[in-house]
Amino acid sequence: MVTVLVVDDDALVRSGLRAILAGRCAIDVVGEAVDGADAVSQARVLRPDVVLMDVRMPGIDGIQATRLILGAGPADDGGRRTRVLVLTTFGSDEYVYEALRAGAAGFLLKRSRPEELATAIVTVAEGESLVFPEAIRTLAAAHVGAAGRGLTRAGLTQREEEVLRGLARGGNNAEIAADLYLSPETVKTHVASLLAKLGVRDRTQAVIAAYESGFIDPRRGPSS
Repeated sequence: MVTVLVVDDDALVRSGLRAILAGRCAIDVVGEAVDGADAVSQARVLRPDVVLMDVRMPGIDGIQATRLILGAGPADDGGRRTRVLVLTTFGSDEYVYEALRAGAAGFLLKRSRPEELATAIVTVAEGESLVFPEAIRTLAAAHVGAAGRGLTRAGLTQREEEVLRGLARGGNNAEIAADLYLSPETVKTHVASLLAKLGVRDRTQAVIAAYESGFIDPRRGPSS
């Protein structure tokens, strides 16, 4: 069972999300928060698997709340950590990009279909990230300068660089493995290694680091 905390300053939105998720046997909405401060407080008490986070809220917004929640402490006894999934009205919103930089595992539009929302929650709870290649590339192009410091200090191997480009294309382990003629287990090992070298928590953060460093030109995409 995936536990979820719904965060939005609009009571109708919170009610709608709870109603949508109520019929999902694998999802349990354990709480609602009316703003970022409330979200941080409830997340510390409830330790939900996933926080559905609105970003535009008065006071502590979703970006700062994401930073506080993700930096609140270690994983539970089962090794699970709370993950943040941003819900937004506009995919090109600069708030979305800042939330991803703050550590959110991905984002979803509020107009997404119920089944898409449920799938996204389970995906994020399982430790994966929602990497939408074109959306992240567009956001990066709008918010990242042309100059970058490169990833040379990270010491990525050539194979890890190839895997990173695969992540930027939105590939999962199996897809990247097929492209590089590797086993999915080997790709998983490379992903874990490059995340550690980059000092990031997940695939979304790795892709953002690739764009912000200039390793991948956001104006041209992963082939650059």
